[in-house]
Amino acid sequence: MSVRATAGHASERGAQVSASLKSVGAITLFVEDPQRSKEFYGRVFELSTIYEDENSAAFRFENMIVNLLKESEGHGLIAPGAVAAPDAGSSFQLSIWVDDADAVCDELAARGVTLLNGPLNREWGMRTAAFADPDGHVWEIAQELAPS
Repeated sequence: MSVRATAGHASERGAQVSASLKSVGAITLFVEDPQRSKEFYGRVFELSTIYEDENSAAFRFENMIVNLLKESEGHGLIAPGAVAAPDAGSSFQLSIWVDDADAVCDELAARGVTLLNGPLNREWGMRTAAFADPDGHVWEIAQELAPS
């Protein structure tokens, strides 16, 4: 096989691998109490679990699964990496696109959710509000504003 053919084959293979890496299928959040988190996610997002056991609860959003896994079980998933301590602060934020941030914030308040901030008009053309789950994972509601 020529070098040119090998390089072409590798770049085709790379394109296939790259394409498959563009779709996030699931996010696992490490939680202190899976049952408490399950209740919160079920109430706030009005979802039922698609899988659960004593250490986890998984919810299907439209195009992704959020898996809530007991912190002590997380070590086995990411070793030799470490699970961050709950008081370490947020290192990411999950965003949900909505048509009306104010209406969604009203719905969240009716479900017992306290906002961290917002709704606020942001300079990058979004109206946002943020809230945290019982383990401090931050969720953002984001509405695209009409261009001014």
